[in-house]
This record gives sequence, structure tokens and C-alpha cells, in this order.
Amino acid sequence: MAEKCLTVCSASESMIAKAEQEGVSTAFSRSQEIKPCPFGVSGTCCRNCAMGPCRLTFKGEVTEEEQELGSKRGVCGATVGTISARNFARMIAAGASAHSDHGREVAQTFLAAAKKEIPGYDIKDEVKLRTIAGVLDISTDNKDKYQIAREVGEVLIKEFGKQEGELAFVKRAPEKRQRIWAEHGITPRGIDREVVETMHRTSIGVDQDYRNILLHGSRNALADGWGGSMIATELQDIMFGTPIPLRSKVNLGVLKEDEVNIIVHGHEPLLSEMIVVASRDPELLDLAKKVGAKGINLAGICCTANEILMRQGVPIAGNFLQQELAILTGAVEAMVVDVQCVMQSLPSVAKCYHTEIITTAEKARMSGTSHFEFHPHHALEVSKDIVRRAIKNFPKRKSVNIPKEEMDLVAGFSHETVNYMLGGSFRSSYRPLNDNIINGRIRGVAGVVGCNNPKVPHDKIHTEVVKELIANDVLVLQTGCSAIACAKEGLLIPEAALKYAGPGLREVCETVGIPPVLHCGSCVDNSRLLIAATEMVKEGGLGNDISDLPVVGCAPEWMSEKAIAIGQYFVASGVYVVFGVTFPVTGSKGVSDFLFEEHDKITGGKWAFEPDPHKMAALMLDRINKARKALGIDKPQERVLYDMEMRRELKF
Repeated sequence: MAEKCLTVCSASESMIAKAEQEGVSTAFSRSQEIKPCPFGVSGTCCRNCAMGPCRLTFKGEVTEEEQELGSKRGVCGATVGTISARNFARMIAAGASAHSDHGREVAQTFLAAAKKEIPGYDIKDEVKLRTIAGVLDISTDNKDKYQIAREVGEVLIKEFGKQEGELAFVKRAPEKRQRIWAEHGITPRGIDREVVETMHRTSIGVDQDYRNILLHGSRNALADGWGGSMIATELQDIMFGTPIPLRSKVNLGVLKEDEVNIIVHGHEPLLSEMIVVASRDPELLDLAKKVGAKGINLAGICCTANEILMRQGVPIAGNFLQQELAILTGAVEAMVVDVQCVMQSLPSVAKCYHTEIITTAEKARMSGTSHFEFHPHHALEVSKDIVRRAIKNFPKRKSVNIPKEEMDLVAGFSHETVNYMLGGSFRSSYRPLNDNIINGRIRGVAGVVGCNNPKVPHDKIHTEVVKELIANDVLVLQTGCSAIACAKEGLLIPEAALKYAGPGLREVCETVGIPPVLHCGSCVDNSRLLIAATEMVKEGGLGNDISDLPVVGCAPEWMSEKAIAIGQYFVASGVYVVFGVTFPVTGSKGVSDFLFEEHDKITGGKWAFEPDPHKMAALMLDRINKARKALGIDKPQERVLYDMEMRRELKF
């Protein structure tokens, strides 16, 4: 195991070595020991009924027709295309459920805050509140922010169980995009309805046309991107404040040897925002000093980290594959988790040290942990109890080994911030971005997002893809664990433009004062990128739809079903999306051809699969270049000095 490159993060490397020496099992060691099922990897295993599981494989070059009409079928007669499409659609449904259940929790809390029922929560961004009210056709005349928020909350909470009509935020998409969705019958309706219908369609004996299954998968994914995820992002911004650029630090070196270290991990900021408040409470700071600590140090893991980083400046200890490694430092008094991407191995790792794992969500409990039930109505009280428990653990420390590595980063680039930074306070606008794409200083825009996966060297694919893109003048927008990976590499600071960016992008970054890689939030905040792309279309000069833009996306080290849902809602919105590591439909030629080629003719977006980071970047650059050529901006435009006669001939 030690001979294989497991990570390019030196802090993680030292902790992996420590785990090996101390006999502690981590995701890295388990990944080396467990051999993935080849049927599951290629998407050709069906276990949707008790007549199976049925596993189908085809050797050699086989046409789509041969696969579909061949003798190899499941017990029920299902073909490899049907099985593969069902599995893919169910991944979309699971991913959409995770994001949208997050959105539901936020919407419920938001509505309670609007009614002033929960202390500690408020309506902080009234400007954005009024903007969203306008999108929802809610009048704001002669109403205070709480009345507006109540009406906004009541409308959006109904989006989850909606039975008639379309999702409200669909109309934020470009008009041409809306027409494409309507033409193909994939306009999303109620969020829960699309998830339930996916599960129904993919059960035995229901939908058995893989193209039809996958088209509904697009509708389900769009219900996530333009529904549940977008609701979560917008309401979190209104409730906690829309992010603005700020500086902080990242990597395991942010842990403090002489302070009580508390790590928050998961995805919902409802609790973590209150833990930030509790960690700064004078009474609890005094209590920490009484047990010998100099203070209380809060740090984040995964997307909860991104949430409180953007709004509170709380440093990030690491991304998904660093959650166990943080405990290995021996310096973490408590790791507080909510939902999603939390490894069940954490209590086992923590037993070797003094760390207490604290679960907080009723829907996400683990044996071997302490449970502090979180509810917004007593959020601050619970948060203070958690901090007290962490302080109590400080004297129990044994040996401490904190890696020195930490890196500066700039985060907090919401759509509103980008709009303001480019256009100024008097005329917020995407015009400067569009102009710099048209004139070629910026070749295009890429969203590089997603998880970590121990099948590939931790962080390596993320950082190599991003370096290649910015070297070719592509502005990169990031969310989730991918953003954390590149932050550790020093790519999320303005100075990175001088070191890594091409001449055009470097000039823009220096002029505006931004990094070449913009941290846009957590994985649920990929909806920000949808709005940014829509604003580029509305600004003009780059086509009439998202599919016309020189915009691409990728998830280099994905592992979660949420990534599939995100990828599909971008593809269905007209974006070219490349995934690395593996792809779950490669066992079916028909499904692969549909997603990798045919989908482009339907929505203007399609999937690609490429594990090699340099080839992945090349595919993305090629797609950007083709979009530029189609727009007629692939060659420098000749500058013409107009004389008076030429000016008279201009028509306005």
C-alpha cells in the first residue's frame, strides 16, 4: 500500500503513514483491500427484485442492437440497456433526494425564522429576499422583511410536494432552454414527485425503454438543480447572508495544539452556524481556559466547511477523504456531524484517540457516537452543550501530531458578488465577463466540482485539470471538495494568476483582483453556476441559450450519487460535462451512446468519461473552442477606427 501514490496532499500523506504505523483503518487502506464488483462498476447488475440479482456482461465489440436483442437478459427479460438506465436513474433520484431533503430542512427553518419562532436565526439579506420574491411574483409593497419572507417560505416549501404545474424557479432559465425542456417533456414538476416517479419507473416491469427512463432522469435531475438545491442556496443566503469574498486558511495545519479543536462535518449549515456563535461565547471561552486551553478553534470538513467558510471565515481542515485523518492528529476534541458524506468508520478511528463523534440529525445516526438532537428551536442551546462537551475532552488528550501544512485561500464568490465585482456598485453586470470572453482574454468558463475518490490519488486529478484549464485562459468556478483540493494547492488566491494562468486570464484577474479559480460554495451551491450561466446568456453576445456558451463542467474525482444528479442537471441544462474515475453505464453500449452522443442533439449538453486529467482538460478545451467557433469569436476581431462618415452610417 505504501508504494502507491495515495494523495498529493502532504498533510494527508503524513497522516496516512501514521494510520498505517498505528494499525488504524482508513478509507485509503480499505480502498486498496476491497476489489470493486465489475458488474456494479459498469452498471449491469440489477437487484430490483428477488428473482435476481441479475448480472449481464458482453465481451468484445457488440452493437447496441446485439445487446438489446441478444440472449443475455435478466430473469424478467430486462436487457442490459434497461438495467443500466434504471441504475443510473436511481442514482439521480438518490442524489436529488439528498440535495432536496437538505433544501426542505432549510425551507422549514427559513419559514420558522420568518415567523420569529426560532431565536438565533434571522433574515439577513433583505435585498436578495426581495429579488427572490420578484421571481416568485410576490408583491413586496408596504411589507416588512418578515412578511415577505413568510410568503416566500410558504411558496417554496410547497415546491417539494407540488402536484400541479412546474417548479417556480424554472422560469429563471433562458427562454430557449425552457422551450427545449417543454418540447422533450422534461420540465420539472414537484420535487418529491419526480423522485417518486423515478423509483416507480425503475421498479420491475414498469418503464423498459432506456431512452425514456433517462429522459425522465433528466427531469428528476432538473428538479434538483432548479428546485431543491436552488431553494437551499437562495434561502441560506437570505437567512445567513449572501457570501462575499474573504480570506481564510485550509488544510490540517489549521488545527491548534493549544486550543480546543471542534470540527463540524456534513452539509447543512443550520447547526454549524449556531456552533460558530457558541464557540465565540465569552462564558465558554472562559471555560476552555479553565481546562488549560488558550481558546476554542472551530474548523470544517466537507461542505459544511464550505458553508461556514464563505459566511464566517471559519478555516477548513480538509475535504471528504481527510475526515478520518483529522482525528489521527490526536488534536480534535469533538467532530460534530449532520448529514451526507459522513463515514461510518469515524467512531472506530476515534476510539484510538480521545475524540468524541457527535451526531445531530435524527435521520443520520451511528452506533458508537454521542447524539445531541438538533432542532432549530433550541439550536443555540444544543450548540453550547456540544461545545461544553468538547471542552471537557481537552484534558484527555494524549500525543498530538498536527501537520504543519496550511494554505491561504479566498472564498465567497456568489453570483451576486461576481456581478458586483465585474460591473461595479452602480451597474452590476456580467458585461465585462462576456466582453472578455468575446475578445479572447478569457477562452471560456469551467465548473470543476465534486468529491474525492480513493480509487485515484487524493486531490491529484482536481488540481491537474484546473492548472491545465487556467493555463489555457479558462476561468474556473468551483464548489465542494474540489474547491478544497485546489485551495490546498494554492490556486484560490490572487497570486495564483501570476504563477499558473495564461496571459489573457492573468490580465483579467490582475485588473479585477480575483483568483483564477473562484470558490462558489458547497455542492448544493452548484445552482449558483446555473444562475451565472443564465446571466451570461441574458447579458448578450454569447448566444441565446446555456448550450451556446463556451462553458463546460467536470467532476474529476466523483464518488457520490449526488454528483450524478448534479452532472445530469447540467447536461439537461445544455452543458458538456466530463467525469473521471469511472462511469456507471459503460456496460451498456446503447445507454453510453445515448448519454455521450445522442443527448447532445436533445438538450445541447452531453456527458463524457475520461479518467486522465490532461485528456479531460483537452476534451473540455475542445468543446469550448467549438462553442467559440459557432459564436464566431474564435478569431481576434479587427479593430476599426470609425471616421465621421462611418459614424453617420451606423443605425441604432
